Amino acid sequence: MSHTPGVRQAQKLKTRRALLDAALTLLEEQSLSSLGLREVTRAVGVAPTAFYRHFRCTADLGVALVDEALGSLHPMIRTTVSDADDSEERIARAVELIARHVDAYPAHVRFIARERHGGVQRVRAAIREQLGRFAREVCDELAKDPQSAGWSADDLLMLAHLYVDQMLVTASLFLEAPPAPSAERERVARLAARQLRLISVGRRHWRD
Repeated sequence: MSHTPGVRQAQKLKTRRALLDAALTLLEEQSLSSLGLREVTRAVGVAPTAFYRHFRCTADLGVALVDEALGSLHPMIRTTVSDADDSEERIARAVELIARHVDAYPAHVRFIARERHGGVQRVRAAIREQLGRFAREVCDELAKDPQSAGWSADDLLMLAHLYVDQMLVTASLFLEAPPAPSAERERVARLAARQLRLISVGRRHWRD
Protein backbone atom coordinates (compact mmCIF):
# COMPACT_ATOMS: atom_id res chain seq x y z
CA MET A 1 0.00 0.00 0.00
CA SER A 2 2.90 2.36 0.73
CA HIS A 3 3.84 2.29 -2.96
CA THR A 4 0.37 3.22 -4.19
CA PRO A 5 0.92 7.03 -4.30
CA GLY A 6 4.13 6.52 -6.28
CA VAL A 7 2.43 4.18 -8.73
CA ARG A 8 -0.42 6.63 -9.19
CA GLN A 9 1.98 9.50 -9.79
CA ALA A 10 3.90 7.48 -12.35
CA GLN A 11 0.66 6.60 -14.14
CA LYS A 12 -0.41 10.24 -14.09
CA LEU A 13 2.88 11.33 -15.65
CA LYS A 14 2.60 8.57 -18.24
CA THR A 15 -0.90 9.71 -19.22
CA ARG A 16 0.21 13.34 -19.42
CA ARG A 17 3.10 12.34 -21.65
CA ALA A 18 0.77 10.35 -23.86
CA LEU A 19 -1.61 13.32 -24.20
CA LEU A 20 1.26 15.62 -25.21
CA ASP A 21 2.64 13.12 -27.71
CA ALA A 22 -0.78 12.48 -29.22
CA ALA A 23 -1.47 16.21 -29.54
CA LEU A 24 1.89 16.82 -31.19
CA THR A 25 1.17 14.06 -33.72
CA LEU A 26 -2.31 15.40 -34.47
CA LEU A 27 -0.91 18.91 -34.87
CA GLU A 28 1.25 17.73 -37.75
CA GLU A 29 -1.85 18.12 -39.93
CA GLN A 30 -3.84 20.90 -38.24
CA SER A 31 -3.62 23.97 -36.06
CA LEU A 32 -4.17 24.03 -32.32
CA SER A 33 -7.30 26.16 -32.71
CA SER A 34 -8.98 23.31 -34.62
CA LEU A 35 -7.82 20.55 -32.26
CA GLY A 36 -10.50 19.05 -30.00
CA LEU A 37 -9.69 17.46 -26.68
CA ARG A 38 -11.81 14.44 -27.64
CA GLU A 39 -9.47 13.89 -30.60
CA VAL A 40 -6.54 13.82 -28.23
CA THR A 41 -8.13 11.53 -25.63
CA ARG A 42 -9.38 9.20 -28.37
CA ALA A 43 -5.84 8.90 -29.73
CA VAL A 44 -4.53 8.05 -26.24
CA GLY A 45 -7.41 5.72 -25.40
CA VAL A 46 -8.62 7.51 -22.27
CA ALA A 47 -11.94 9.11 -21.34
CA PRO A 48 -12.33 12.85 -22.07
CA THR A 49 -12.60 13.51 -18.34
CA ALA A 50 -9.01 12.26 -17.97
CA PHE A 51 -7.83 15.25 -20.00
CA TYR A 52 -8.94 17.66 -17.26
CA ARG A 53 -6.72 15.98 -14.68
CA HIS A 54 -3.76 17.38 -16.61
CA PHE A 55 -4.93 20.44 -18.58
CA ARG A 56 -7.81 22.87 -18.16
CA CYS A 57 -8.25 23.24 -21.93
CA THR A 58 -6.44 22.73 -25.23
CA ALA A 59 -4.79 26.16 -24.80
CA ASP A 60 -3.24 24.84 -21.58
CA LEU A 61 -1.95 21.83 -23.47
CA GLY A 62 -0.59 24.14 -26.16
CA VAL A 63 1.37 26.18 -23.64
CA ALA A 64 2.89 22.95 -22.28
CA LEU A 65 3.92 22.03 -25.83
CA VAL A 66 5.50 25.47 -26.26
CA ASP A 67 7.65 24.88 -23.17
CA GLU A 68 8.67 21.48 -24.47
CA ALA A 69 9.26 22.53 -28.08
CA LEU A 70 11.28 25.63 -27.27
CA GLY A 71 13.17 23.71 -24.63
CA SER A 72 14.48 21.56 -27.48
CA LEU A 73 15.30 24.65 -29.57
CA HIS A 74 17.14 26.38 -26.76
CA PRO A 75 20.50 24.54 -27.05
CA MET A 76 20.50 24.97 -30.82
CA ILE A 77 20.02 28.73 -30.69
CA ARG A 78 22.58 29.32 -27.97
CA THR A 79 25.20 27.09 -29.61
CA THR A 80 24.70 28.75 -32.97
CA VAL A 81 25.29 32.32 -31.77
CA SER A 82 27.57 31.90 -28.75
CA ASP A 83 30.72 31.52 -30.90
CA ALA A 84 32.08 34.95 -31.83
CA ASP A 85 33.85 33.52 -34.87
CA ASP A 86 31.90 34.46 -38.03
CA SER A 87 34.04 32.52 -40.50
CA GLU A 88 32.59 30.50 -43.36
CA GLU A 89 33.37 27.32 -41.44
CA ARG A 90 31.51 28.49 -38.33
CA ILE A 91 28.50 29.57 -40.38
CA ALA A 92 28.45 26.22 -42.20
CA ARG A 93 28.54 24.43 -38.84
CA ALA A 94 25.67 26.56 -37.57
CA VAL A 95 23.52 25.77 -40.61
CA GLU A 96 24.28 22.06 -40.27
CA LEU A 97 23.33 22.20 -36.59
CA ILE A 98 19.95 23.70 -37.49
CA ALA A 99 19.38 21.04 -40.14
CA ARG A 100 20.20 18.24 -37.69
CA HIS A 101 17.87 19.75 -35.10
CA VAL A 102 15.01 19.82 -37.60
CA ASP A 103 15.68 16.18 -38.47
CA ALA A 104 15.59 15.28 -34.78
CA TYR A 105 12.54 17.36 -33.75
CA PRO A 106 10.39 17.98 -36.84
CA ALA A 107 7.08 18.00 -34.96
CA HIS A 108 8.35 20.56 -32.46
CA VAL A 109 9.65 22.84 -35.18
CA ARG A 110 6.41 22.59 -37.14
CA PHE A 111 4.33 23.32 -34.06
CA ILE A 112 6.25 26.52 -33.22
CA ALA A 113 6.33 27.68 -36.85
CA ARG A 114 2.56 27.26 -37.17
CA GLU A 115 1.43 28.47 -33.76
CA ARG A 116 3.75 31.49 -33.53
CA HIS A 117 1.12 33.34 -35.56
CA GLY A 118 -1.75 30.94 -34.89
CA GLY A 119 -5.23 31.47 -33.56
CA VAL A 120 -4.70 30.69 -29.86
CA GLN A 121 -3.71 33.90 -28.09
CA ARG A 122 -2.26 32.27 -24.97
CA VAL A 123 0.00 30.07 -27.07
CA ARG A 124 1.15 33.01 -29.22
CA ALA A 125 1.96 34.89 -26.01
CA ALA A 126 3.86 31.91 -24.58
CA ILE A 127 5.95 31.61 -27.75
CA ARG A 128 6.62 35.36 -27.78
CA GLU A 129 7.69 35.27 -24.12
CA GLN A 130 10.01 32.31 -24.63
CA LEU A 131 11.62 33.80 -27.75
CA GLY A 132 12.07 37.07 -25.89
CA ARG A 133 13.87 35.18 -23.12
CA PHE A 134 16.08 33.47 -25.70
CA ALA A 135 16.93 36.83 -27.25
CA ARG A 136 17.90 38.27 -23.86
CA GLU A 137 20.16 35.29 -23.17
CA VAL A 138 21.74 35.58 -26.62
CA CYS A 139 22.19 39.31 -25.97
CA ASP A 140 24.12 38.48 -22.79
CA GLU A 141 26.39 36.15 -24.79
CA LEU A 142 26.96 38.76 -27.50
CA ALA A 143 27.83 41.37 -24.89
CA LYS A 144 30.84 39.26 -23.83
CA ASP A 145 32.36 39.50 -27.31
CA PRO A 146 34.95 42.29 -27.82
CA GLN A 147 33.28 42.96 -31.16
CA SER A 148 30.30 44.30 -29.19
CA ALA A 149 32.32 47.03 -27.47
CA GLY A 150 30.51 50.34 -27.70
CA TRP A 151 27.17 48.82 -28.67
CA SER A 152 24.10 50.08 -26.85
CA ALA A 153 21.95 47.60 -24.94
CA ASP A 154 19.07 48.22 -27.36
CA ASP A 155 21.22 47.52 -30.41
CA LEU A 156 22.62 44.33 -28.91
CA LEU A 157 19.11 43.11 -28.13
CA MET A 158 18.04 43.95 -31.69
CA LEU A 159 20.95 41.85 -33.01
CA ALA A 160 20.01 39.00 -30.68
CA HIS A 161 16.45 39.03 -32.00
CA LEU A 162 17.82 38.92 -35.55
CA TYR A 163 19.79 35.78 -34.76
CA VAL A 164 16.86 34.08 -33.02
CA ASP A 165 14.46 34.95 -35.84
CA GLN A 166 16.96 33.71 -38.43
CA MET A 167 17.33 30.37 -36.64
CA LEU A 168 13.56 29.89 -36.70
CA VAL A 169 13.21 30.91 -40.36
CA THR A 170 16.00 28.55 -41.37
CA ALA A 171 14.51 25.70 -39.33
CA SER A 172 11.14 26.23 -41.02
CA LEU A 173 12.74 26.14 -44.47
CA PHE A 174 14.60 22.92 -43.69
CA LEU A 175 11.36 21.46 -42.40
CA GLU A 176 9.69 21.89 -45.79
CA ALA A 177 12.67 20.68 -47.84
CA PRO A 178 13.04 17.02 -48.89
CA PRO A 179 15.50 14.95 -46.83
CA ALA A 180 19.18 15.02 -47.68
CA PRO A 181 20.61 14.58 -50.15
CA SER A 182 18.40 16.83 -52.24
CA ALA A 183 18.88 19.94 -54.35
CA GLU A 184 16.24 21.82 -52.36
CA ARG A 185 17.93 21.09 -49.05
CA GLU A 186 21.24 22.30 -50.46
CA ARG A 187 19.51 25.45 -51.69
CA VAL A 188 18.12 26.10 -48.21
CA ALA A 189 21.58 25.55 -46.68
CA ARG A 190 23.20 28.02 -49.10
CA LEU A 191 20.50 30.63 -48.48
CA ALA A 192 20.78 30.24 -44.71
CA ALA A 193 24.57 30.65 -44.88
CA ARG A 194 24.24 33.81 -46.96
CA GLN A 195 21.69 35.27 -44.56
CA LEU A 196 23.88 34.55 -41.52
CA ARG A 197 26.83 36.04 -43.40
CA LEU A 198 24.82 39.19 -44.07
CA ILE A 199 23.99 39.55 -40.37
CA SER A 200 27.70 39.09 -39.55
CA VAL A 201 28.77 41.75 -42.06
CA GLY A 202 26.17 44.15 -40.72
CA ARG A 203 27.34 43.46 -37.20
CA ARG A 204 30.97 44.27 -38.04
CA HIS A 205 30.06 47.58 -39.67
CA TRP A 206 27.06 48.67 -37.60
CA ARG A 207 28.95 51.35 -35.69
CA ASP A 208 30.70 52.71 -38.81
